[in-house]
Amino acid sequence: MVKISKPSFEKVDPSFGSSFSFKSFNQENQNRNHTFWHYHPEIELVYVNGGSGKRQIGSHISYYQHGDLILIGSNLPHCGFTDSLTDNDKETVIQFSPDFLGKNFWEIPEMRNVRVLLERAKNGIVFHGEDKNLIGEKIEALSSLTNYKRLLGLLDVLNMLENAKDFTLLNAEGFVLDTELEDHNRINVIFNFVKNEFKRNIALEEIADVVSMTVPAFCRYFKKTTGKTFVQFVNEYRLVHAAKLLHEKQISITDVCFESGFNNFSHFNKQFKKFTGKSPSVYRNEIKFAVS
Repeated sequence: MVKISKPSFEKVDPSFGSSFSFKSFNQENQNRNHTFWHYHPEIELVYVNGGSGKRQIGSHISYYQHGDLILIGSNLPHCGFTDSLTDNDKETVIQFSPDFLGKNFWEIPEMRNVRVLLERAKNGIVFHGEDKNLIGEKIEALSSLTNYKRLLGLLDVLNMLENAKDFTLLNAEGFVLDTELEDHNRINVIFNFVKNEFKRNIALEEIADVVSMTVPAFCRYFKKTTGKTFVQFVNEYRLVHAAKLLHEKQISITDVCFESGFNNFSHFNKQFKKFTGKSPSVYRNEIKFAVS
């Protein structure tokens, strides 16, 4: 019998003497929380300094290299971004309630552009290039400031994010959750089930039964919520896992194929190239070249 993981609602407590949460992690103090998809009403800003790993936000799944900078809106399901193989130097996580400075704070003229940024973050935003590096340095520097100056620094960071030019909106196909808690629970159950079972075939009848829906109702719900079919989502999850294995483990590409849930090597090659623009062998060789 398959064990079904319950969705995780994260209760976020502000740091001592502060109105928001600020946490820093490094090699000695790794972020070991949130193995599974979870959600919370707080907006979350994450900077991973160096390393590579999975980026899983809403129905978007991809693999990042050379660190990451992500802004995640309220109640958008996501996984943690680092693990023991990420090989990052530091990870900084900032979480704040949308109204932590008052319900109307983002309405004042000086903050209206930041309000637009936070609206866009409801689908998730990833920042790239020089914007990622400069803003990441600013985020890490907040750790040495007093609570008052850290708050001002956070507003500076949000302003920098709002002015950034090099970014990607995630879940462009649309990710829409109803306001009811039941809807958050349902999508998280589905996501966590895929995370646990993606290495084998998952029939539509099985996953529909997990969330007590008929197959037609499940397919409509999943497409409406994520903008993707369930089969597309599972395949993308497998392909990103394959990219992670190609980067982190010295195993054959055939083994990568089967460990990622594919049972046909030719099909895996074709799907991987379609997803990344490169064959698995070229992808791995480019990683080796970049590292050397």
